[in-house]
Amino acid sequence: MCFLKRFKTSALVLLLSIFALSACSQNNSNKAPNVTFNTLDGQQLTMQDLQGKVVLVKFWATDCTTCIAQMPGTIKRYNDLESKGYDTVAVAMKHDPESYVRRFTETRQLPFKVVMDTDGSIAKAFGDVRMTPTTFLIDKKGRILKRYLGNYDEQAFMATVNKALAG
Repeated sequence: MCFLKRFKTSALVLLLSIFALSACSQNNSNKAPNVTFNTLDGQQLTMQDLQGKVVLVKFWATDCTTCIAQMPGTIKRYNDLESKGYDTVAVAMKHDPESYVRRFTETRQLPFKVVMDTDGSIAKAFGDVRMTPTTFLIDKKGRILKRYLGNYDEQAFMATVNKALAG
């Protein structure tokens, strides 16, 4: 009888441990990778530096028509929400020539951080991003709230952003 009781207790402890380990790994699986961004204007920052803010990380390219069409909205959101703790990092894909990215950044007066992913390591760290636009919304604790591919519903997106800013 004593053996059976110990066995049940051990099994319960084992199950609880597995459950706890699973919960921990799930919570870490949505953590944004702590990559280093080198901006066009010479700044260097990491995802960890951006903690405490709601961050949009947008993978884009100058030859992507959807990316270009989304830029005015991305600029407006940044300008409207920056003072509330919202930030944007626009990551140009490795195939995009730096001169094109610089020209686009200057002519469109992009107010947020623009980064060249010259070796593809940032895209790889975010799940091997290959299609543009691919956008990640990251909460104040550095967790990926949502991944968007292509166009997305603006109202639903803003509801998620506002909830993250309030949280």
